[in-house]
Amino acid sequence: MADVVSKGHLNPGVPGVRMERFALARPGEPLAEVVRHLWFGRWSLPPGVVRPQRVLSYPAANLVIMPQGALLAGLGTAVAVQELSGESWVLGALLRPAATRLFTDEEPKALIGARRPLPEAPVSEVSELVHDAGAQDALAAIVRVWLAPVAERMDDRMRLCNDVCRLAEDDGSLTRVDELADRAGLPLRTLDRLVRDHVGVSPKWLLDCRRLQEAATILYADPDVRLADLALRLGFSDQAHFARSYRRVVGETPSQTRQAGNAARAVSSAPPRLR
Repeated sequence: MADVVSKGHLNPGVPGVRMERFALARPGEPLAEVVRHLWFGRWSLPPGVVRPQRVLSYPAANLVIMPQGALLAGLGTAVAVQELSGESWVLGALLRPAATRLFTDEEPKALIGARRPLPEAPVSEVSELVHDAGAQDALAAIVRVWLAPVAERMDDRMRLCNDVCRLAEDDGSLTRVDELADRAGLPLRTLDRLVRDHVGVSPKWLLDCRRLQEAATILYADPDVRLADLALRLGFSDQAHFARSYRRVVGETPSQTRQAGNAARAVSSAPPRLR
């Protein structure tokens, strides 16, 4: 499967840390409605060295396999910082927004920021392959065998919710919930109930997540961008509205994201400025 691009990892290219992303299924295959892509991280760091990894959530949960076990990680509504040290690995599957319900009986809202064990995950099979060169295909094959029966339980409402979430993410012209409802062909109340039931957040959060994920990436990579220009570019009414929404969704101020980017550049772990 081909490599994929992620918009959530804010500081790729950290020395001693390797992160790969690759597809699990082709568009149209049943598993494509369950998993967006796989991500695989390996790191080997000197004693005492800690590399913080900053990730801005997609509107979805992750299945995470590690040497010590596996878990379902509910979506987050802010920047998460995972500090890496020593030597280890992790394999994750970023779920489609509506797929969380396939792995738990809990309401998606209760899983926001939470973690639950996944005892049925193929931890031993994955552990045997993680150090092999070019293990992507073999790892994907293991995950496909594990999740193929799960994909059979996808229903039409889950697929509809995934379609709505794609619209919210991919169409940059959509800035209001009523516009999203019109594009999806759904009444406002139906849209709200559909998204809250399957994702645990509001339709407005979906739109804000897309815009503020882009804002966080720009602020982290380009400290000289003007907030007023960025707010206008992303469809906010003014800079103050942008700053309030940014802090609510990202969990920090625009200035704090700038500072994190500057700190990362000081140790050559930040991406070059966006052009």
